[in-house]
Amino acid sequence: MKGWVTKPLGKVVVKTPTVDPRKHPEKSFFYVDVSSVSNKTLEITEAAELLGSEAPSRARRVMAAGDVIFATVRPTLKRIAIVPEYLDGEVCSTGYFVFQPMEELDNRYLYYFLQSDVFMTRMEKLQAGASYPAVNDSQVKSQLISYPCISEQKRLVAILDEVFADIEQARAKTEQNLKNARELFESYLQQVFSKRGEGWVEYKMSDVCEITSKLIDPRDNEYLDLPHIGAGNMVSSTGELADVKTAREEGLISGKFLFDETMVLYSKIRPYLMKVCRPDFAGLCSADVYPLVPISGKLDKDYLFYVLLSKDFTDYAISGSGRAGMPKVNRTHLFNYELNIPSLGKQREYVDKMDQILEYSQNLEITYTEKLITLDELKQSILQKAFSGELIQGASKEKVA
Repeated sequence: MKGWVTKPLGKVVVKTPTVDPRKHPEKSFFYVDVSSVSNKTLEITEAAELLGSEAPSRARRVMAAGDVIFATVRPTLKRIAIVPEYLDGEVCSTGYFVFQPMEELDNRYLYYFLQSDVFMTRMEKLQAGASYPAVNDSQVKSQLISYPCISEQKRLVAILDEVFADIEQARAKTEQNLKNARELFESYLQQVFSKRGEGWVEYKMSDVCEITSKLIDPRDNEYLDLPHIGAGNMVSSTGELADVKTAREEGLISGKFLFDETMVLYSKIRPYLMKVCRPDFAGLCSADVYPLVPISGKLDKDYLFYVLLSKDFTDYAISGSGRAGMPKVNRTHLFNYELNIPSLGKQREYVDKMDQILEYSQNLEITYTEKLITLDELKQSILQKAFSGELIQGASKEKVA
């Protein structure tokens, strides 16, 4: 690109100072750790006020207003932000690289460059560490950035600011619509399970449901080709299953239980995730999943499915699951749950309506989720044009629906 310069990032930023707040134990300062930056708004959302004596060992890097900080820990999460005026001279974690651009590089131009797929792809390839992937400062500084003269950078930034503001407005509206779609289904469930009318009977779960599944010996090859379901296959709040494999593909099946299409599967791990499914096939489930059988003549299978997805049941399950480690719902607590249920015929009426609303809300979720993906793709397309010299003034007129 004519008139553009390409340099390593380390050649266009100045070295920023470091400090040890613990040397001044009585002096207070504001600290930005790696979790303080939102990867949705790309802003610093909070800064903890600490005394020097309270400073963590990673509190070392001094920030100035206008600097751009980039989290080198899990870099592809895009924790990127411009330091605001009120944090001028304050401290951030060594988990950030602090960019203070030289005069030839506009800070917002750099801010947008760090968000681009080009830069993120490089970070993804360089990051190391399975549980705590990170890149180091030298790797960040070695990355190449291409840029025009400062006046052209400011022109490009003005276009990006305008277009991205429109995109963020569209994103906010879409996210609200997505939230409304989810709440539509949840609201109807709440209406159904708060009803008390003629013919409704109060039961404990143990009166209308049981676990009668057979425990499988892992040495018995008869069951190895059956589908296997664990908590990891169950999609939160939707009743759907994902990536189901056979028991043979999953490996050993010690502690697995048979289930069939008459049962509802409920994950007892982390009940707040609301993992429930109603399979239409037979298979094996892990010991962390309850295969629940509704008692014939009292409780409809699909009605049970929706009971387990309701807010009332979820709140109850959470209340007895414990807080330490990995919370689980034990069998006694599950079967002590009290519920009011109508006749089987009325249950089917409610199930038919709930099925319709669930399908409608899920279709809306798909639509709005796809729109969010489209907005992200549009954002990256515009960034690609900006950093390849193809972004002209007319780009700001691209449709953001």
